[in-house]
Amino acid sequence: MDSVRRSFDILTNQLEKYPKPDALAGKPHGGTYQPLSSQQVQDQANLVSLGLLKLGLHQGDKVAIISMNRPEWLLADFGIAQIGGTSVPMYPSITVEDYKYIFTDAGVRAVFVSDKKLHEKVTEAIQGLDIPAENIFAFDKIEGARHFTELLELGKSGNPADLEPLKAAVQPDDLLTLIYTSGTTGQPKGVMLSHDNILSNCRGAEAYVPVGKTDTALSFLPLCHIFERMVTYLYMIHGVSIYYAESMETIADNLREVKPSIFTTVPRLLEKVYDRIVAKGHEQTGIKHKLFFWALDLGLKFDPQKNQGFFYNTELALANKLIFNKWREALGGNLRCIVSGGGALQPRLARVFWAAQIRVMEGYGLTETSPVIAVNGYEAENNMIGTVGPLIDNMEVKIAEDGEILTRSASVMKGYY
Repeated sequence: MDSVRRSFDILTNQLEKYPKPDALAGKPHGGTYQPLSSQQVQDQANLVSLGLLKLGLHQGDKVAIISMNRPEWLLADFGIAQIGGTSVPMYPSITVEDYKYIFTDAGVRAVFVSDKKLHEKVTEAIQGLDIPAENIFAFDKIEGARHFTELLELGKSGNPADLEPLKAAVQPDDLLTLIYTSGTTGQPKGVMLSHDNILSNCRGAEAYVPVGKTDTALSFLPLCHIFERMVTYLYMIHGVSIYYAESMETIADNLREVKPSIFTTVPRLLEKVYDRIVAKGHEQTGIKHKLFFWALDLGLKFDPQKNQGFFYNTELALANKLIFNKWREALGGNLRCIVSGGGALQPRLARVFWAAQIRVMEGYGLTETSPVIAVNGYEAENNMIGTVGPLIDNMEVKIAEDGEILTRSASVMKGYY
């Protein structure tokens, strides 16, 4: 990772070390997965940069991204960063009033949206603001809206040589992204994260998340949240192919289609997966019903840090052949690791998936720490179920007298905007 000092260095790093035919892949509604190679990702990110320059944007300008996960999200992200701009990612689900507040507070000058509904919300939100309608670009084709490809075409009229000095001028400590979090009181607050904040977090966490060029990830947690964004950077640094789920409703189908080896999730979604599997068990009758719940009971007793003896291990091996192999097939057949964050995970979920030979890594962090503070490792000796694991390599923590968790690390934000 030494050569990756700014977010967009990830693209050069991947091209040089792990050039992939499917660096990123999205699936249009009702279509098939459309992969972008490492070279295409680099080329299109460059066109985004040149297109933004043609619009009159420059270093320090803020550009919003409001979209479900798809390759264009990353193309916009890297394209903004390469000219020294700052991305302002937002949830598609927030209100017009929230958009207007954040656009105003951040000083947003251009906006990327994914679909018609969001284009309508943003068009309403920019009324009275200094954001021209022609600076809104949609990833879907929408009547009356500028399409993302228009920006790429605009970029083609630019001079690629103009981009290099701009990229060279970007420093690791420069502001990469402004992420607004729901404040416990009052208006949302903008968390200022630099290139180095997020990349330091990647460096600290990479020893605990062993991924490489043969891995494929399915991505469905929102990229506007720092957890999925940081993990995405880590994936790309190590040559992992990233496929985006069509929607939250199609995750089960996409798992079987993509056959990922890893994905990130939140406890609520993993609970739903577990409940769906158990519901299938309840549909069984006779010996199949008994075998299913025998295997489940074995799984609930699993502990990665304990050898539970010959008889337990023999029974578990049999349960994996008879029952748990079907679980793995339902999740694509290649899944070996699930990373969970964003809330406390029920220990029973971690135990059962570990027993089924799918390792669960629970972690803890904050937007303000880019985000990971601690995470359970992939190896059994570094994974204690029911905890959030050890601190990542470059993180210091102190517990204050009142119980507040204090952190010190290069991952800690520059401040609130």
